[in-house]
Amino acid sequence: MKKSKKIFSILLTTAALASAVNMSAIAAPIPRESAPVNADEGAITVTENLIGGILDEVSGGLGFQMANGKANTIIRKAVINGNTDGYGYTILSAVSRNAIYQIRDMYLRNDYYSAVEEEVKALISDIITDVQNGKPYDEAVKEAYTAIYTAKDAGFNPSDYEGIDTCYWPDRPAVDSVYLNRARKLLLEAK
Repeated sequence: MKKSKKIFSILLTTAALASAVNMSAIAAPIPRESAPVNADEGAITVTENLIGGILDEVSGGLGFQMANGKANTIIRKAVINGNTDGYGYTILSAVSRNAIYQIRDMYLRNDYYSAVEEEVKALISDIITDVQNGKPYDEAVKEAYTAIYTAKDAGFNPSDYEGIDTCYWPDRPAVDSVYLNRARKLLLEAK
């Protein structure tokens, strides 16, 4: 009798812990605008389910390095155990890292993100309307980026770099990544 009560108590505690872990694992959503270009919705969802609790901690003040280390440990174990629906460590850790970075940055510079979003919304309002009317998202992102770059430097002409990957554009104006991130967010909402 005593032994069965102890086993029942252990099972009850284990069930409570498992349910707490599951609740926190899907707590915070990953901002879709932070995801790498090659990440599909499945990879984002798997990552979200694995590190949602960590994202909650980041939005409450946990630092990037600590959060990234915790997330990498969870993702690595999930990949090794085959609990990632076939997604590999590379894509899941990239989705995780980007989400942690953005949430941490928004925690530190929330007013700045809001101000930039309003600025970008005014700058690309016609592109947002085009997306609402069916324009392809990828095409709209390129136009939005060009609008942001030309707003910073009127002499910037992306046609000078036709066929060259954007990371090799030598004279691209310096723009805070928050501008590009907010543009993606607004266009995803419009989509």
